[in-house]
Amino acid sequence: MKRASFLAVFAFFALFILADSGAEAVNKSLSERFMFGGAAQTGESGAYDFDKAHSFIGFEIKHMGLIEVPGFFRDFSGMVNYDAKDTAKSTVEFTAKATSIDTGVGGRDTHLRSADFFEVEKYPDVTFKSTKVEKTGNNWIVTGNLTIKGVTKPVSFPFNVAGFLPADQRGGGKMGVTAETTLNRRDYGVNYGANLPNGAAVLSDQVKINLQIEANKAKEAPKAVE
Repeated sequence: MKRASFLAVFAFFALFILADSGAEAVNKSLSERFMFGGAAQTGESGAYDFDKAHSFIGFEIKHMGLIEVPGFFRDFSGMVNYDAKDTAKSTVEFTAKATSIDTGVGGRDTHLRSADFFEVEKYPDVTFKSTKVEKTGNNWIVTGNLTIKGVTKPVSFPFNVAGFLPADQRGGGKMGVTAETTLNRRDYGVNYGANLPNGAAVLSDQVKINLQIEANKAKEAPKAVE
């Protein structure tokens, strides 16, 4: 009886150790696949198209001096031309469809599409095209021309390369980029809104822009065997 109990306990601990080792092996495999530990900061040069299903172009604007109301452009496209040898030679551009603006409130979205705001029938696109990528200290900044409602102004986005994933059997490599900036909506002719009796603006002039971009590199065709 004692021998049977001993064997049962031994088997239990052996199973525990093997299971733990298996978990470590799986974790190691995942770690290698997703390049944890810093290696993810290196990627391949090339064109990376925005993955709309895993990205967003968002904004926030303060309402009545109280809280930030968020919104998004649901329909957009863009591309990062990444230079792995010299990031400063990289470029980025994107187009967001103004009619796809979405704040979660139908009536408000209809108003935002009107001439009071984006006037989408006359100006259907919001576009950005970079003119310079530079490093300032430990930070990267992309500067380019942003066009809203037919007005083009230079803006700068501090950005971060979140990392890379290597190509696999399903597709090419991936990269992640995040960027934020603040702009004055009145610079682009979006002037709707007055002040409350207490002096607070119904809508702030300052709009926060937030880009969370996952982009895909086309999978390279296998090289022909000579």
